[in-house]
Amino acid sequence: MKRILITGALGQIGSELTDELRSMYGNDSVVVSDIRESKDKAKQNGPFEIINTTDAKRINEVVCKYDVGQIYHLASILSANAEKNPQFAWNVNMNSLYNILEIAREKKCSIFTPSSIAAFGPNSPSENTPQDTIQRPTSIYGVTKVAGELLCDYYFQKFGVDVRGVRYPGLVSWKTLPGGGTTDYAVDIYYKAIEKNKYTCFLNEKTSLDMMYMPDAIKASILVMQADPAKLIHRNAFNVTAMSFTPPVLADSIRKYIPEFTMDYDVDPERQGIADSWPDSLDDSAAREQWNWKPDFTLDMMTQDMLANLKKKLQKGE
Repeated sequence: MKRILITGALGQIGSELTDELRSMYGNDSVVVSDIRESKDKAKQNGPFEIINTTDAKRINEVVCKYDVGQIYHLASILSANAEKNPQFAWNVNMNSLYNILEIAREKKCSIFTPSSIAAFGPNSPSENTPQDTIQRPTSIYGVTKVAGELLCDYYFQKFGVDVRGVRYPGLVSWKTLPGGGTTDYAVDIYYKAIEKNKYTCFLNEKTSLDMMYMPDAIKASILVMQADPAKLIHRNAFNVTAMSFTPPVLADSIRKYIPEFTMDYDVDPERQGIADSWPDSLDDSAAREQWNWKPDFTLDMMTQDMLANLKKKLQKGE
């Protein structure tokens, strides 16, 4: 069996995807890579390589060294951080993807590359946003995601590269801290609920966003790569969703387990502006029809699991 390579594997998604793929295929079959060294001993139980994904030569070296047949390309600069340095975000997000697609074309690799709800904009329908609709994002992160979707479609249509992906909503995880996204509040709120019984939210109380618990995100990432290609009308950028909520709704869910929890607001105009340009909810019927997508976690199920695992994690001082 050819090996799987994960880029950006030390990030929020990559950390958990690594664990799942190695449990499925064995540690030696999954090559973990990132731009920095890993301090996680679990990541050292199989192949690990330093890769700057803007360096095509280095990616090619690793692909050849390990006989890679599938790449999960997760290396990216996320929304809030991207706005701080748009030129850098374009270089990382677009040139890295181009490098991966070129190597996949030459080496006959299949590719998973994620898009995001950030690919939509203020002119997109905000409720039940369709799979195919107007996409005019106003953030550099969103611009790179739309450009990436189109580039991936081009490489499939022109060169036959088997490239697939999903549009992630906001992701919530207890294992790894988020990496500078607009939806990060939905992770930080759980930490503050346990540590202080109080949270100050940087989005306003009316901000409704699509969200997903990380186990469902990992499930979607693997399922779409396992899907029968004959059943795929779309190839990449499938809408996937699990739940949509505002900050007060999330706070109410937490109060079911921590009744004394309170929340106030100190709105960050930049992140609020990004959030306001994104959909409130997505239509994921294409993913459900073409590869049987269905989430496992509801909001309250996620909250219960987040709080239980974070309490253990914080008690250990991790």
